[in-house]
Amino acid sequence: MKHLLTVEQLEPREIVDILKMAKEFKHERGNPKASQPLKGQSWALIFNKSSTRTRVSFEVGIRELGGSSLYLSTSEIQMGRGETPADTARVLSQYVHGVVIRTYAQRIVEQFAEAGSIPVVNALTDEEHPCQILADLFTIQEKLGSLTGKKIVFFGDGACNVCNSWLFGATKTGMEMWVVAPKEFQPSADLLRRAGGKIHVTDDMAAAAKDADVLYTDVWVSMGKEAESAERLKTLAPYQVNQAAVKAAKPGALVMHCLPAYPGKEIAADVYQAHQKTILDQAGNRLHAQKAIMAVLVSGRRL
Repeated sequence: MKHLLTVEQLEPREIVDILKMAKEFKHERGNPKASQPLKGQSWALIFNKSSTRTRVSFEVGIRELGGSSLYLSTSEIQMGRGETPADTARVLSQYVHGVVIRTYAQRIVEQFAEAGSIPVVNALTDEEHPCQILADLFTIQEKLGSLTGKKIVFFGDGACNVCNSWLFGATKTGMEMWVVAPKEFQPSADLLRRAGGKIHVTDDMAAAAKDADVLYTDVWVSMGKEAESAERLKTLAPYQVNQAAVKAAKPGALVMHCLPAYPGKEIAADVYQAHQKTILDQAGNRLHAQKAIMAVLVSGRRL
């Protein structure tokens, strides 16, 4: 595993390795003798999108692994003025030991990985959000004990980057996934074909939520989609994670949200409040999963 660009690229055994190491990093956090696989290394964070959880968790994670980080906004580097991702990759490969990129187009992280000679981590693009899904898998495993056979239901914008990554994350870990969304917000036929596995797509809320182990949602208006806000909110309004969905799921089902949340829109305010502990644990696990991702990348081998 040289880069983390998509969940699709991961082998199931690589996911197992990352989740195992995330658990170890979480357990040993604060231990002065904890392993530091990035000791002496410098990593660059190239962000073209604003961030709270992603930036902080990566900066803290790099530091805890013994490295140092440089935050590079694309408004402040030449890539933001037209220099190609390939040229930026070739130059940065002479300075830093790895790069974390949060941007719009998937092709940017792919071009960066192809041209450079250092590990590249996709910290979010319009097409995928692999770090989020690996942290989510870790959270579900931590709270439910296993992943195989668990039913996860994604509500709302089923064509967003988080749902795209979840299609592959679910199938590669033996989970059953349901996507409940209006027709125009359902995953593409090509993605469903590539993901395979036990995936069901419907616009029937009751059928999707029945006996679910995990109820999952994301914002309805992602960055870059602001011009579509009014239409999106109107169309997606019936696909909220609410008490009806919770009651249809298994007793004790997890309610998850990758944040930021807008209670009253994609998730009912009372449901959000009742399940905030799980959602905050989910956010906290970004740190441990991302430390594991970087550790696996610098090891250059299966753990």
